[in-house]
Amino acid sequence: MENHHDDQALRSLARAVLMPGFIGTTLPGWVAEELEAGLGSLCIYGGNIQDTGQLAALMSQIRQASPGAILALDEEGGDVTRLHYRDGSNQPGNAVLGRMDDPQLTRASARAIAREMRSYGFNLNLAPDADVNTNAQNPVIGVRSFGISPRKVAMHTAAFTVGLQGEMVAACAKHFPGHGDTSTDSHLSLPVVAVDPFTLAERELAPFTAAIQTGIAAIMTSHIMVPALDAENPATFSSAILGDLLRDELGFTGVIVTDALDMAGASAETGIPVAAVRALRAGADLLCLGTDMEREDYEQVVNAILHAVREGTLDPQRLRDAAARNTALATHYRVQDRACEPCELVTGDWSQAFETSAEVAGWISDPAEVQLVQVDTDSNMAVGHVPWGLSSVASTAAPEDLRPGAKVLLAARALSETHAVHTLAAQLRQAGHRVLVVNFGWPAPGADITTYGASPVLARTVMEMLQIPAEQKC
Repeated sequence: MENHHDDQALRSLARAVLMPGFIGTTLPGWVAEELEAGLGSLCIYGGNIQDTGQLAALMSQIRQASPGAILALDEEGGDVTRLHYRDGSNQPGNAVLGRMDDPQLTRASARAIAREMRSYGFNLNLAPDADVNTNAQNPVIGVRSFGISPRKVAMHTAAFTVGLQGEMVAACAKHFPGHGDTSTDSHLSLPVVAVDPFTLAERELAPFTAAIQTGIAAIMTSHIMVPALDAENPATFSSAILGDLLRDELGFTGVIVTDALDMAGASAETGIPVAAVRALRAGADLLCLGTDMEREDYEQVVNAILHAVREGTLDPQRLRDAAARNTALATHYRVQDRACEPCELVTGDWSQAFETSAEVAGWISDPAEVQLVQVDTDSNMAVGHVPWGLSSVASTAAPEDLRPGAKVLLAARALSETHAVHTLAAQLRQAGHRVLVVNFGWPAPGADITTYGASPVLARTVMEMLQIPAEQKC
């Protein structure tokens, strides 16, 4: 690029492929300037949302700066929510929907999410999670998945996609080519999916194939190694996976979105600017840069892209193709003014999705006073710090404050053999309390009730099932 005009044109193309986040609950000046100059997309995270009024004002300001931008949100429903980051999701979540196995219910949940998103001005949902959760110890997928059956996950991925896009919110299936069979979290490291090509095609790829056949607008890459496809590069940086497989073999023509490039699986060794160029070169179109970006961080990414084009390591046509796909998505899903809609609950007897032990009936019939206890459990970074379980719908007590003779409903999530809930349950039983352990998550030994999710919707269902009054929140 030899002159100023060419430099500006190239910078415009770079802006069109970027989706940064930002710090705070008000729009930073530099983000407003970039939106006005053609920044293609913005991603809103939980830390950007304080309450409904603040979010409406923020989104109005963003839309004024750029009416045609792609505004994205991670709103899977259930454990992963951004719209309800302060109070917990009003939807049951994928694992419960998979257990219910009613595609109409799944579409209804997605429609409700889409309507709420559109009311604020969002037009891209980084959902559904299309991973087949075949590893029970998966630390980052779990209840975000529709289940362990490729057929079921494929059917509900398609239904969720139809629900979102029928309300004019673009769907984005993730995490291609499949993050379900991992035992590590790509936020923290680089997982490996060591499966043969046949298993991959029949299991991991089935939901993405269904999504493509449904006409999904976008697919998100994963920061995982799949040696059967590419022994050297994680999926996000693999032209064999994004080009040969996703584009050529599966026939996907929509937008390829990267998972957040600030994750360790993507940029721990190289930094975000290098990761951005690698992803573009491999075939990604829209680069999710991650949370908490400052102007300097963003400019480093832009400059890395410009430098790569100038030195010949990134084909400018690749950049033009990516920008064109993003523009086409933004145009098709352009947001129209719409009044804010109230919180919409999808009705269903979610208890049908639960697993329960024989102890439940006896606990219900015991006339003793009920007290609730919740064991704090760290969540993964995808979930963040969202209210969950019993404490999201009712007051809970500390174990040392329990009254003698009370029967105890003891809540936990992310259960494992060494989870603190097992020791606490034994201690409480020894002290004379009748105890039920509720696992607000994926099945694991030691639970009397397993809910397949931790949202307030499911907590209320547990309490209704056990005939305990609960506060109603929406």
